[in-house]
Amino acid sequence: MRRLPALFPVLVVGGLALTVRVIYNLTVAAAYVPLFDARSYEQIALHLLQEHCFCEHPFVPTVYRAPLWPALIACIYAVFGQHNLLVRFFLSLVGAGTCLLLFYFVRDLYGKRMGLLAGLFAAIYPELYIYDGWLYSESITIFLLLSLCYILYRLTTRKTTLFSWCLCAIVLALLVLARPNGLLACGIFLCWLVLALKQHWLCWWSRWQLVGRACLVGVLTLFILTPWTLRNYRVGHSFLPVATGDGTVLLGAYNDLALTTPGYVGSWINPRLAAPALAARYPAICSASCELEREEDFKRGAWLWMERHPGSLPFLLAMHFWNLWQPETVEGDLPTIRFPSAPGALAVVLMMRSFPLLVFALALLGVGTIWGRWRLWLPVLLAVAFTIGQSLVFYGSPRMRAPIEPLLIVLASAAIARWAERWSRNQDQPGTDKEGVAATSQVGKTTPQPGQARGPH
Repeated sequence: MRRLPALFPVLVVGGLALTVRVIYNLTVAAAYVPLFDARSYEQIALHLLQEHCFCEHPFVPTVYRAPLWPALIACIYAVFGQHNLLVRFFLSLVGAGTCLLLFYFVRDLYGKRMGLLAGLFAAIYPELYIYDGWLYSESITIFLLLSLCYILYRLTTRKTTLFSWCLCAIVLALLVLARPNGLLACGIFLCWLVLALKQHWLCWWSRWQLVGRACLVGVLTLFILTPWTLRNYRVGHSFLPVATGDGTVLLGAYNDLALTTPGYVGSWINPRLAAPALAARYPAICSASCELEREEDFKRGAWLWMERHPGSLPFLLAMHFWNLWQPETVEGDLPTIRFPSAPGALAVVLMMRSFPLLVFALALLGVGTIWGRWRLWLPVLLAVAFTIGQSLVFYGSPRMRAPIEPLLIVLASAAIARWAERWSRNQDQPGTDKEGVAATSQVGKTTPQPGQARGPH
């Protein structure tokens, strides 16, 4: 019974988050069948089960997709059968885990009340739960990136065991394996490590002890990644850590149609539409080595277009940034787009058009309140900066913003906590009546100094 008060926030946040996601899957996404990228993930999972081959097409190995998400789908199908609703229920559990992790993160920063507020908001935040209603990898990536930032925060603020460093390596490796651009997560860790060494934040370790623990993270991460890299070399005859696909993304983002097509300016257009002559050189069913050659050719095509249109690049980059911060997620496979008349679909759309705007405004204000504690926030700031930079280089969309959605809520919590602190200071000032007017002439003598005021820090 004594543990019940401590478990109450966990039960409330986790229960609400899971309930919202299950309801979304049983109403808006009730008729969902995987299409586009989701269909590709499912096909790879089925071929893993039937042929023991990481193939999108029968017996044709691919290096175009990162392995983690298709492998998870295959495991769920192997145990429970081929029912995509069960996969979406699994994603609902992952999404609920994200909300709980967000609760713990904000609790450590600003206390249990702020943590509970952030967790409850995350539970109903549409730009989190919509990714638990289709078979895309966003939900996994969101959870892993938040986990990495939280682990780095804890490593910054307390003396931890080797287990925490090993856990950091595991999360880092899984994040790399979750998406073709997952290697950017290594950049977040390396930037944090360099600054921690330079500033000597982790003063309970000597620099050599810190280097030793960082080497442990590196070795364990490489140990997890090496089998997949060797597999890629075996099927593609080229060194490829995780997956290819950057050529397709670049050519789809830098072309004439992406510059002029209404509704797609600064977005991504399939290269088979944007550059049909170049795309026609490669068959629809492409082997691993063919995929590597195609991606290199697509990259050359994208760079050639940039060289020929230098004056258009500033406009495109600005549109990438603008599209990144559009509140509503619009994707062809999203249940709210495919089933607009489904029960609750309109309510979800209205939430998507309004809730993110509040989070963006509060997160921007939150950035202005944390500079005095920036080292504690460094993992969050690095993750946000890397995501923005990636979107500027490739293209911007709400889906590209997905990995940092919970981090924006953490930043928004900083702004709310600052306002709560100021309100607490005003309430603590003695010598005022109910209307806030000075009651005595001694107010100036009794008003607490800034360093003496109470409130979350």
